[in-house]
Amino acid sequence: MSIDSFALSRKNASQELAQLAEEHMKHDLQQSDRDALNNASKRFGSYTAIGSLVGLGLGALLALRVRRARTEYFKAFRAIEKPTHVKFADGREEALPDLSNLLRPSPVGDFAAYVFFSAGGLFIGGELGLLAGSWSAKRAVTSDAERQKRIERAVRRYRADVLRREVQKLEAGDKDGKPVEVW
Repeated sequence: MSIDSFALSRKNASQELAQLAEEHMKHDLQQSDRDALNNASKRFGSYTAIGSLVGLGLGALLALRVRRARTEYFKAFRAIEKPTHVKFADGREEALPDLSNLLRPSPVGDFAAYVFFSAGGLFIGGELGLLAGSWSAKRAVTSDAERQKRIERAVRRYRADVLRREVQKLEAGDKDGKPVEVW
């Protein structure tokens, strides 16, 4: 599993694409459009960060509750009367081993519970924050119909430029006979 699995740590694909996008933002959009996109990206990041932190906290809280339940279960298991021998139909009697030491909550189990529940909470909270952030950012960008048209036009131009650059790199690789790394 890579670090990109967590929503909080995802970054841009490359510096070259980021510069190309910045040029399109300068030339194809008005200042109000750029401000709206910057605000939307801040919302997106904020929702993701908040979702990740809330998920981490809820995961740790759930791990604490599971640990407490395991401890209570162990105390109840120790308090009940357990059979010590088994009688078979032929009259033979065998002693049963005491398994209570094996069922006792351990620090290793507690650590594993905290790690896995917190990681799961981080992942789920981050992804839910990512979804909520993208919904909120989309709503902010598409609130004005004219702005939405300008932004969509700029995105189309950006995609066309990205494809043109990819074609140029692929054609340059064909001439050299070397394998091409596009991005």
